[in-house]
Order: sequence, then structure tokens, then C-alpha cells
Amino acid sequence: MTRKSPSTLSRRQLLQASALAGAGLAIGGRLHAVEPQASSLITKVVPASGERLPALGIGTNAFRESNYADVKAVLQRMAELGGTVIDTAAAYGESEGVIGRALAELGLRERMFISTKFNAAGKGWGPWDDVSGRDSFERSLQRLRTTRVDLLEVHRLQGLDTLMSVMQEYKQSGRIRYLGVTTFRNEEHGSMVEAMRRYPLDFIQIDYSLANRNAAKEVFPLALERKAAVMVNVPLGGRRGSLISETAGRKLPDWATEIDVTSWSQFFLKYVISHPAVTCVIPGSTQLRHLEDNQAAGRGRLPDAALRRRMEEYWDA
Repeated sequence: MTRKSPSTLSRRQLLQASALAGAGLAIGGRLHAVEPQASSLITKVVPASGERLPALGIGTNAFRESNYADVKAVLQRMAELGGTVIDTAAAYGESEGVIGRALAELGLRERMFISTKFNAAGKGWGPWDDVSGRDSFERSLQRLRTTRVDLLEVHRLQGLDTLMSVMQEYKQSGRIRYLGVTTFRNEEHGSMVEAMRRYPLDFIQIDYSLANRNAAKEVFPLALERKAAVMVNVPLGGRRGSLISETAGRKLPDWATEIDVTSWSQFFLKYVISHPAVTCVIPGSTQLRHLEDNQAAGRGRLPDAALRRRMEEYWDA
């Protein structure tokens, strides 16, 4: 599928972004910082295809009909800023339907990278528990107002053995482009490692943040070895508590300017996307000011290995 470039970026800007998009890749064992202008869009490679994705996407589990106007404005603005990755799930209530409606009204479907999730029957939650994986996927397509999605993942690895052959069938027929699995719990990291060893996964989605670095111990090294793209959820704390709230009243360290950071949100997000295993990060947002702040972390310089250690030491202290 050919994706149109955001209209707000000129051809020259896109070429610059492509040339400078290696931010966060390991070179000679060291993670090198990007040195472009602050406006340069950071993209990362999907190992299975070589496709580049903007490093900052959006999580949508708070998207509802009740905040539709805000959601629509957020998706429109994200596209204007160069973002494309939208992550949702069958279990996110009204999220898929809201996204489908907004993208249709904005005419943005072909420019966006849509990721959704499903489970086998009896492996989900609440009203979705009795829906088969195939029925769930068909419903997702209907809600999203599309005939295919870019990425389909098994939510929390539930029913993976049953659904792997289904996802492979969808991939061969062109109904999905990539397949994968997700978790947002440290307790499931062992199962994620097992899944990567057993199956050819294009993507994994996992929890990781400056305050929760467990995924970097076993999961990330194996993802690099198995050439699986990594999508990071809850990078700002999520269910473990907001990292932003923990910084209330605190001033950013002066050296944050070395990586073009002007807010704590950008500080946390740049730490995440600078890991060489990470392909993109999906902080949730339903407000324009939060969306714009988060998306700013997808531009400019990233910390190198030494600065990443400094960020860890600063936070731990």
C-alpha cells in the first residue's frame, strides 16, 4: 500500500527526514544522537519490510463518542505534524468506530497506519468475551470503515496459538500487512519472549518507560535478534501512575536542551524512542495541547547512550 506524504511537509523536508531518520540506531555499539534541525521528523525502521514509521504515534483507549470533536481535531493535527501511527483495539469500546468516522470525514485513511487487536473467543474481556477472533476482526474493519489494517495483534497474547494461523491467512490475502502480539504488564514479559521464539512476529507491543525499564532486559534484545518491530505503550506511566504528575513543580534539567526537549512529556518520550529496539511509541491523548507536546518529541535530537544513562540516573535519584 502506498501512503501519501503529509501535505504540511515539503519534498525537501521529507528527504531530510529520510536521511536523518536513523535516530536511535546502534552504530558501532553506541547509540548516536541525531544532529539535525529541531524540525526534522524522526522515523524508525520496521525490520520486516524496511518501511519507516514516524517514531511518535497515538494510543486511543480513551477515544469515545462523547469526546468526538476533540478526537477528530487530535487526529487531524497529528497528520499535519507528520504522525501516522494510530493504535486501537476491539476491546477499547467506541474507539475503533470513532477513529473510522473521523478518518473518513477528514479523508485521512490512506495516510494513516492503523493498528488494532483481537482475541480468540473466551479470551477477551466483558462484552467482547464471546466474539470469535474472525468475527472480532470483521467487526473492527466495519467500525474502522476500511477493508484492511496495517497491523493486527493478539491482545495480551490471549489465544495466540489459535489466532496465529488466522493472522497469517489475513496477511497472505492482503487484509493485514503486519502481525504481532501485545502486553502491558511486566508479569507477561516471559510469555512475550516465548511468543517471539515460537512465531515469526512482525511487531510486538509492550510497556516501557524511564520508570519501567524491565522490557530492556530480555524482550528488547530478543526483538532485535528476531527482527521484530517494537511499539511501546504506557510510556508516560499509565496504570502504574503518571510520570508527569511525579514531576509537578520540578524544573527540567538544563542539559535537556541538548536533545531539544522543552517539557517533561518530551523528556520521557525521547528516552523511550532512543532505544535502538523501539520503532514507535503510542502515548494516549484526547487534547490538542497534549498531542502537540507529545508529537514534538518525534522531532530533533535524541539522546545517545551516555545521555540515556544520565537520564536514568537523574530519574532514579
